[in-house]
Amino acid sequence: MGLLSKKDAKLISDPLLDNNPITIQVLGICSALAITAELKASIVMSVAVLFVLGMGNVVISLMRNIIPSKIRIIVQLIVVATLVIIVDLVLKAFAYELSKTLSVFVGLIITNCIIMGRFEAFALANGPWKSFLDGIGNSLGYAVILIIVGFFRELLGSGSLLGIKVLGDPIEKTGVYAFGYENNGFMLLAPMALITVGIIIWVQRSRNTSLIEEN
Repeated sequence: MGLLSKKDAKLISDPLLDNNPITIQVLGICSALAITAELKASIVMSVAVLFVLGMGNVVISLMRNIIPSKIRIIVQLIVVATLVIIVDLVLKAFAYELSKTLSVFVGLIITNCIIMGRFEAFALANGPWKSFLDGIGNSLGYAVILIIVGFFRELLGSGSLLGIKVLGDPIEKTGVYAFGYENNGFMLLAPMALITVGIIIWVQRSRNTSLIEEN
């Protein structure tokens, strides 16, 4: 018997495929627009949300029977704020330059719709293990989109990945630049992130037509 039952496995696989929090639930769009100009920032934000949502779901699940319903939102905010502070301190200690790049966006994890949505919709009604898997699944679904968008925005906008020039030197005209290629600066602007997410949504619905809403 495997570690995960079929139902448990679906808690991880569904958000990665046909119930993605960004492309299907349309949550967490703000960070997809704001921090995906660089792949490194996308990865770090993904890891931060993975930690906050995974651990936060477990904490809320453990407390679900003692949280008064009238103050549950306040309790959820306190839990997620505490976890975000931990993430922020770790970034400042081990990746200070990146923490300055992400700056306010790390703090905005507190108001990420995906996190508060999973607390409210799942963690308050399920045990710690299932809540942990749900948190991991949804944060991975979020991460996949952020990393895809960050990959294409940095590659086409700056000609680099993780700060490494992979297409050549645009000044010395080496690599693809020798053939007249130029970086598309528009890719580094927020509207292009929205267009990239839109293309991902189109591809996803083309692959699975059941996701197309009826008018």
